[in-house]
Amino acid sequence: MKKSDFYYDLPKELIAQTPLMQRDGSKMMVINRKSGEIYHKHFYDIVDYLNSGDCLVLNNTRVLPARIYGVKKDTGANVEFLLLNNLGNDEWETIAGPGKKAKEGTEFTFGDGILRCKVLKVLTNGNRIAKFSYDGSNIYEVLDKIGEMPLPHYITEELQDKERYQTVYSKELGSAAAPTAGLHFTEDLLIKLTDKGVKVCYVTLHVGIGTFRPVKADNIEDHEMHSEHYQIPKETAEIINETKKKGGRVIAVGTTCCRTLESVMSTQDEMKAFDDWTNIFIYPGYKFKCIDALITNFHLPESTLIMLVSAFYNREKVLEAYKTAVENKYRFFSFGDAMFIE
Repeated sequence: MKKSDFYYDLPKELIAQTPLMQRDGSKMMVINRKSGEIYHKHFYDIVDYLNSGDCLVLNNTRVLPARIYGVKKDTGANVEFLLLNNLGNDEWETIAGPGKKAKEGTEFTFGDGILRCKVLKVLTNGNRIAKFSYDGSNIYEVLDKIGEMPLPHYITEELQDKERYQTVYSKELGSAAAPTAGLHFTEDLLIKLTDKGVKVCYVTLHVGIGTFRPVKADNIEDHEMHSEHYQIPKETAEIINETKKKGGRVIAVGTTCCRTLESVMSTQDEMKAFDDWTNIFIYPGYKFKCIDALITNFHLPESTLIMLVSAFYNREKVLEAYKTAVENKYRFFSFGDAMFIE
């Protein structure tokens, strides 16, 4: 299957640059997989489509304000770092730009010196391993003061409120990007769902920067997927198994939840508590073993995410739905509108 099989035309003006004032006020395209029918709703209507006995799975990862700006210690040259993975002992895998300034042994300071680092190693993929030191009890405290949200490259407007790139249920720090399907939920909406009898449970998958990296291979089977760390608590595993046993649906909120759940269920017959890494790549031909419905945003052309959605539904019909979304002026990507495939 070719990368070009997942291309569609998108007018630039439909790429959402800012979040809506009301989180759950975004449009929502509802697709019935059995009938093929499409309905145009708003996200707050999701309550009408979930039933008592269903299970809603959310990713409670929290985005780090991990983009930091500083200077090279000896020359004062400007540099930008993006912290990706916490390796322990205050060592992080990072992206540094411009990379030629971040050779092994080079030292940098950030935020008028309250954060400092030394490059320990240059990896084969161009990323750096850096050792950090700081003023304060932990690096997260410092990042909260001086760091910026690592917004995707297609968002060029400044984010006025950092919390709008976090879900209302975000908890576990560690992501380089938001699980954007969850940005539509409000606390009131979650209460309405639980009052209706929908079980709400959580997994954690820390979204890596690889989520923004394009598929370069012409044959998608040749694409090498990035690895991301995930955790499934025992309570979540039990709720999912009970839901399946009683005939309810498991609804994944976002491709991150989908990949987490399928990573476990693709190798066994029931959900179990897990703490592991996944590089699962889901594209058409994949047989889903866990999820029954998917809440997601509208994704970039030729991305691994639109490939996953096409695997869950149907490539041709997904592209037709995207064409319909363009015609109806839906907002696309991270701060854009939602799609519910049932």
